[in-house]
Order: sequence, then C-alpha cells, then structure tokens
Amino acid sequence: MKYDVIIVGGGPAGLSCAITLASANDRFDWSKNRKYLVIDDVGGSDLLKAELNNVAGIDKGTLGKDLLEKIRQQALEFGNVEIKEGRVVKAKENNGIFIVETENGEVFEGNILVLATGFHEFSIEGLNVEVVENPKAPRPGKIMIKHNGDYEVRENLYVAGLIAGVSSMFATASGSGTQVACNIMSKWAGKNVVIHDVPSAK
Repeated sequence: MKYDVIIVGGGPAGLSCAITLASANDRFDWSKNRKYLVIDDVGGSDLLKAELNNVAGIDKGTLGKDLLEKIRQQALEFGNVEIKEGRVVKAKENNGIFIVETENGEVFEGNILVLATGFHEFSIEGLNVEVVENPKAPRPGKIMIKHNGDYEVRENLYVAGLIAGVSSMFATASGSGTQVACNIMSKWAGKNVVIHDVPSAK
C-alpha cells in the first residue's frame, strides 16, 4: 500500500504531525482519502522517561509514558492513520516516491517522508542528508538534519522535532510536527492552511 505521508518516529513530533494531517481528512477536496503511516521504533522516544511539570494544558506530574500512549490512541481515532512498530534502516527516493524499509524487512512507499527520529543519532541509510551538530541540544554530541529553515530538507522530505533542531521540550517538539503538517497541507492546497475546530452550536 502506498501512503500520502510516511512519518518515521512515534514521539511527540511524529504523532502531532500525523494527528494534524489526519484531522483535515474529508474537509477539503485536496485532503480526501489521504492515508498516513507512522513507523514507531518502540521505546525510542525520550518522552517515555519524562515527568511533565511545565507544559501548558497538561496536568503537573503527568508521566511521559502515559501521555505518549494517550497521543497514540488519539492518532488512531482517525481512520486514516496507521501506526506500525519497527525500526527504519533504509530509505530511498525513486521517481518521486520514498521507499522505506524496516529492520525486519517490511517495505512501505509514500509520496512524502517526514523524519522525526530524535537527536541521538541518525542511522537510516540511503537518503543523502546532511547531519550536523544540534545547536539547541542541552548536551554536546546531539545531531540534527540540515533543512531550509522551515523543516523541508528537499522536495517532499521534511524533518520534525529534535532532529529538526528544536529545543528538547515536549511543546517545541510537538509544535514542530504540527508545523510540518501545516506546511504539507499548504503545499497540497496551494495556499496557507491551518485546521481549526469550533464547538457545535447547541
């Protein structure tokens, strides 16, 4: 099956990207019947080790592992999002299609690829991206992938979260994933797009 967007990384950035994209489904002609895949290297998100005490709108003392599971379930509530467990080891672009392969040999195809793999390392072979030191990391030795300043590495290849060079905070990682989704939708629509909801009239 071919997906409109494949997101590598099931942390705050990757899941926020998926949720924002999925929430546009069937609202506009350009968003109908889109399919999204998140490939999650289970246990890889730093949020699993966190306790959150300074995130707006999230109860003080919330455990990161509980929040991450809640966000996963929120993404899956949209029928156009799939989450598959696996570690991506190879990716290549062939005639405008991204072909992604996991450690256990599964292969997926997508029109757009979003990398949200964190800032500890980047070991996916085949993409020809420039990996540099992450200037916003609180400790040395962390990495990011160079992009155009608006999360696009090149045509249809994006980065989100810590690998995009944002600060290692839940809100900034999540926000960058949302921005990437808005960038993708804006490209599809041919104009700037955001997705807002208002309460239904009583």
